[in-house]
Amino acid sequence: MKNITSKSLFRLRGRLLAGVMMALPVAGVLPMHGAHAADQLGQKVGTALQKAQTDLAAKKYPQAMADVDEADAVSGKSDYESYTIAQMRAAVAAQSGNVPAAISAYDKLIASPRTPAATKEQMALAEGSMAFTAKDYPTAVAVSEKYIKAGGKNPQMLTILIQAYYLQHDFANAARVQQGQIDATIKAGGKPTENQLQLLAACQAQLKDNAALTKTYVMLATYYPKPDYWAQVVHSVLSNPNMAPGLRLDIDRVRLESGLVKTSAEYMDITELAMQAGLPQLALDIINQGYASGVVGHDASAPRSEKLKAMVAQNAESTKANLDTAASQAATGNAMLTAGYNYVLNGQADKGLALMQQGLAKGPTDINIGRLHYGLAQAAAGQKAAAITTFNSVEGTNGARDIAQFWVLKLNAAPAAH
Repeated sequence: MKNITSKSLFRLRGRLLAGVMMALPVAGVLPMHGAHAADQLGQKVGTALQKAQTDLAAKKYPQAMADVDEADAVSGKSDYESYTIAQMRAAVAAQSGNVPAAISAYDKLIASPRTPAATKEQMALAEGSMAFTAKDYPTAVAVSEKYIKAGGKNPQMLTILIQAYYLQHDFANAARVQQGQIDATIKAGGKPTENQLQLLAACQAQLKDNAALTKTYVMLATYYPKPDYWAQVVHSVLSNPNMAPGLRLDIDRVRLESGLVKTSAEYMDITELAMQAGLPQLALDIINQGYASGVVGHDASAPRSEKLKAMVAQNAESTKANLDTAASQAATGNAMLTAGYNYVLNGQADKGLALMQQGLAKGPTDINIGRLHYGLAQAAAGQKAAAITTFNSVEGTNGARDIAQFWVLKLNAAPAAH
């Protein structure tokens, strides 16, 4: 998580103060341009504020604040004089680092009808940045929320709000606001920053929201493909206490897609899982991927991997030759899904997807795992949009939805179907 630095906030306040402060008229003589005739500074107030202006320019902050206090002590001040005193107090307090005094003065200015709406927005931003720097996080939150609700658009204020929530351990609100910022960025066709996604993940980890955390790590791995992020995706999925045993192959396929399968033994184990699932063509594709990667066939297990590949290839050929027979004998939802998937893997997508739809209608053992496999078959057939729709229909808490959302983000991130 990357925090806003005090240096950056100091620069921000400097820019804002330049826009907020007004030049003072000659004491008691000249009215403000465009102001009402009554908008004049009396002799006592004007003289004290001119001294304050001079001392502020010389960085004599205690004397400048004393000058402001002198002006404020004048009795019978007009509303305009009180407003101008608040302006100068805000300037002196902000430049001297007196955060409570600056915030108090800004509150008065923001509440005044004399302050233009655009200037109020600048003041609120300065107030929020000062409160954050002073570690007054509740005030930073209050000011930031008010600013945003009023339509303020400066992204730095949103960052202040998120980090202020986070630093006072309000992880739920920090996650809420950060998620909204990320969603808005993606909707506009942009790319969330790595820091934004990391902060969201940190909040979700604190909240123990594993489903949301998995999705965030998938986004991190998708937008910023690093092995550590993909490893965390798999870890998050595997950490689901309700993970269905029938998803073991699907988890390993996520690991394959994420580049986390590194040994010949792993490739052979996954190949065998695909065989046990009744998908020999998928098993053949997996072990061939192992050979193509240079991982399989180059160590002491090479004879075993050659033997496994030969057996898998033979099974794949036999299954391909008997696709119609297997389909006609499929009596359960599970069997129809497997037979249909084999059609798809062997280049007969239309026939296979239709049979899988029948399997879903008939009722597999787990409808969400069935939908997950149907989405994988659609993706294998090159039907990206349809696959995403199917993946988004996967529900439940047994891990199927986590894996489905992984594939949604994968498909959205790359033009190629998987």
